[in-house]
Amino acid sequence: MVKTIRNYLSLVKFSHTVFALPFAVIGFFLVYRQTPQNVDVWLFVLVLLCMVFARNAAMSFNRLVDRRFDAINPRTQNREIPRGIITSRATAVFVTVNVLLFIATTYFINRTVFFLSPIALAIVLLYSYTKRFTMFCHFVLGLGLALAPIGAYLSVTPRFELLPLLYSVIVLFWVSGFDIMYALQDEDFDKRENLKSLPAALGVKKSLLVANLLHFVAGAVVVLIGILYHSDVWYWVGAALFIALLIYQHLIVKPTDISRVNMAFATTNGLASIIYATFNVISIFF
Repeated sequence: MVKTIRNYLSLVKFSHTVFALPFAVIGFFLVYRQTPQNVDVWLFVLVLLCMVFARNAAMSFNRLVDRRFDAINPRTQNREIPRGIITSRATAVFVTVNVLLFIATTYFINRTVFFLSPIALAIVLLYSYTKRFTMFCHFVLGLGLALAPIGAYLSVTPRFELLPLLYSVIVLFWVSGFDIMYALQDEDFDKRENLKSLPAALGVKKSLLVANLLHFVAGAVVVLIGILYHSDVWYWVGAALFIALLIYQHLIVKPTDISRVNMAFATTNGLASIIYATFNVISIFF
């Protein structure tokens, strides 16, 4: 049983939840910054569950629809479906269960997120097909993860506001940028299999320039939030560390050497998200 759970956690790369989940935490607590009140712990648990179920569905669906490519790509041949550790049928069941659990959980949050849940699912699941027809697939992934802060905010108060949307913009540009960097590893494979990505279309050097630009915009929005909302020193410490980690990953991934892409992708971005969220929450409550 433990081994089976471990296999499914590996299938969905559960550790990568650290990218969007901290921004969902920010979105959730923003309401309490604007309208001080007691934190609804049960609602917070429901929001976290929504994040987990949506991401499980998206990642396992991606593994399912990409199983043919994963089996012939040296970088991905050791994934669970190509190795036969988890069958395609079992993966399809896992996707379905997580989709249903996600929708069911939103029902217990409020009507707004419940009625928007099919749209959110459509976006996060669509990403798995985008490499077949557009080199801008990275932005679809970014959009999917960008739903985290605004979705969490709407879970507490069903109204759209500028501040959570700005956090979503950060996620959109930040995730799109680091996904482009991650895709550098598959440039040759994507060209050979006629898959679309910016590295396959533009090459390593130009793709890194695009990623640089996207991360510059993400950092600029981080600064903009601090200025517009007269943020305190806690926010600015988190903002400075977040931007520093963005810069750092571009220093270790170069056109002539992409050997440290995985470190930039997983470690650096995971730390950036956790640190930025932590200092945001401290700023909100203290």
